[in-house]
Amino acid sequence: MSSDERELLQMELKMLKEAGEVLEYSYNTCNSIGLNKRHTFAEMDKFEALTSRFARTSDIMVQKIFRLIDAVELELPGSVIDRINRAEKRGDISSAETFREIRRLRNDIAHEYILESIDQLYKKAMELTPDLLDSVNKVIEVYSDK
Repeated sequence: MSSDERELLQMELKMLKEAGEVLEYSYNTCNSIGLNKRHTFAEMDKFEALTSRFARTSDIMVQKIFRLIDAVELELPGSVIDRINRAEKRGDISSAETFREIRRLRNDIAHEYILESIDQLYKKAMELTPDLLDSVNKVIEVYSDK
């Protein structure tokens, strides 16, 4: 890995770490609220922050970190699914299937406008956030300069 690639990876990992920290904060906040049938507007704001941070963190992982690691390893760019599968083979994530689910949720978050479906997004984000955070921590541990 060239020094430029190493420097870029470290910058991206710093961004990922910060995104993971605010995602974890939102997750803990929403976990204390719980998944009620009806949320107050203030609670909905907290869940909106969670889903937004979930989407951002997964984008950083897939679109920046995995893409950069693939480039460093001289892999052909390929699709998002290719990047996820290679990340699983490297041991950067524990399950490609779970990460595909994370990616589908990220897409649903970006395109969801039906209010009745919002609670399902909140529930799914609460279910998948621990997996995403585990992957964030694993990637930071493996690739960060110590």
